[in-house]
Amino acid sequence: MKNGILLAGKILAFVLILVFLELNRHTVTGWILEILLFAGYLYLAYKVFAGHKFLAGCGLFLGFLALTACVIYLSWPPVRHVPAVAVKNPAKTEIRETNYGPVRGVFNEDKSVEVYAGIPYAKPPVGDLRWKEPVSPDPWTDVLEADHFAPMSAQPVDLPAYSTLARLIGYHEFSISLHDNWRPPVSEDSLYLNIWRPAGNHENLPVIVYVHGGSLQTGQPWYEDYSGEGLAKKGAIVVNMGYRLGAFGFYADEDLAKESPNGTTGNYGTLDVIQSLAWVKENIQAFGGDPDNITVAGESAGSALVSALCTSPLAKGLFQRAVMESSTVASINPPHSFRLLENALASGKEMKKRHKAETLEDLRKLPMKDLVDEAYTQHHITVDGYVLTETPYESYRKGIHNETAIFHGYNSDEAGPFVLFGKANLKNYEKKIGAYFGEYAKDVLAIYPAKTDEEAERYWREIYGAVFFSYPHYCLNRLAAQNNIPVYEYYFSKENGRLGPWHSGEEVYLYNNIPADSGLYDEKDRELADVMSDFFLSFAKTGVPSAKNAAVWTTDVSSETLMEFGDEIKTVPERSLELYQIMDRMEGWNN
Repeated sequence: MKNGILLAGKILAFVLILVFLELNRHTVTGWILEILLFAGYLYLAYKVFAGHKFLAGCGLFLGFLALTACVIYLSWPPVRHVPAVAVKNPAKTEIRETNYGPVRGVFNEDKSVEVYAGIPYAKPPVGDLRWKEPVSPDPWTDVLEADHFAPMSAQPVDLPAYSTLARLIGYHEFSISLHDNWRPPVSEDSLYLNIWRPAGNHENLPVIVYVHGGSLQTGQPWYEDYSGEGLAKKGAIVVNMGYRLGAFGFYADEDLAKESPNGTTGNYGTLDVIQSLAWVKENIQAFGGDPDNITVAGESAGSALVSALCTSPLAKGLFQRAVMESSTVASINPPHSFRLLENALASGKEMKKRHKAETLEDLRKLPMKDLVDEAYTQHHITVDGYVLTETPYESYRKGIHNETAIFHGYNSDEAGPFVLFGKANLKNYEKKIGAYFGEYAKDVLAIYPAKTDEEAERYWREIYGAVFFSYPHYCLNRLAAQNNIPVYEYYFSKENGRLGPWHSGEEVYLYNNIPADSGLYDEKDRELADVMSDFFLSFAKTGVPSAKNAAVWTTDVSSETLMEFGDEIKTVPERSLELYQIMDRMEGWNN
């Protein structure tokens, strides 16, 4: 009996090791070695050392575990560049001439879309160029084979197992594969862009430039949900890019401002996005795009960047329209991804102290790995006097803006992933409300009077989502209406087997990227994706979102209604108006 229990425990340990190897994406070599190692251990334990003392058995098992550690080390997933398309030996496109040199891309599986990945739009911001405005890339003469994405920008990177578990828990996605036993590269050298275009000869296609999210701390341009392939199949050119993140993109320092010919600091990531837009403006015609019909789009912190670009004097003329998903910095006091220069400089001084750096030279000598964890302290767009001369709210109040039309909105359960491990209940509900709303807490509790734990959790999710995501959209809508900017606001509420209407759940619909073989979505999801992407494409073409067999989407200058994308597509009332009125009083909003 005792031996049976011991054997079962050893087998369980072996299974858990194999689970870790799979979750952590170890190479097949690791699996083979581990299976042989365990088989050898069983042979020694039950044939050679059978009947030996207990300590000998323990020593043998510890030896097995030590060798397992060696196997884990030896089979650690290698770093590989992410291919532009999931096709083995893809067909190559024709060569296209940019202002900097020739590039050649690859076709997707059915050859309906051409992809050009990893095109440099600036010099690598390394060495002396760390924390400087982006500089145009050096020209090249040989054909650039644009068939792999560039590294993701410098950022904190978790174990592959952590990322796999996050996808499993949050996205409900997991599959065993022999083709994912590797890790994508991470580098400061990440200022490259990617282009998706419909195959064939085209001219003057609408251009959509997308800015990825990730709290200005993490993220990469190749994620499937916002891939440009879905919209390119419908007739648009889609571009996205890597840009500096965390401390590399948003660190502010007085000496950096003195060093800069423009007196700027704290907005290097924002300047990267502006540089990529300038590249698109100059070069997209070579890919069949219309340089005078560019829509800039973003989600979450990427949307916050787009929101800032709408009032940046440096972005004027680089785009015509804006799409903002689940974030803006248009309220008086933006709730995230934004700060004033005074706060940015103070935070920068603290970072400098933490790394015992006396000078900029000291900081520039630090290796990337020493600074990536500062992403948690340096991830804010800054009112620096150059990229932003004032807050977007102040600019809109003066009638200053760059966009001619706005398509924006939020999801019904934005807060889902953010309160997953900090749920409210009756014991902490009033404390949570009081911590944010202070003297206005009683007014909020009068609107959301929780009587059960379930109500407390539900109300807190709605309030959290309003504070951090939907209220800034309400502010943007009113500012746009006051400036006579055509503005179209949506509300995404579609449930599904994956993210549903959580933060970022709309992207796979809006960018028309629901996988054909995914069982997490049904036909109604695919129909909705078709309509939402039609609205998006129509907006990119003309500034007016429309879709066949769908409700007419009109602007609402009162900001009291929006277009719901859910089980039905229809106009619905804004659900949080009473809460917004309280927040207006808190912020000092003046209609």
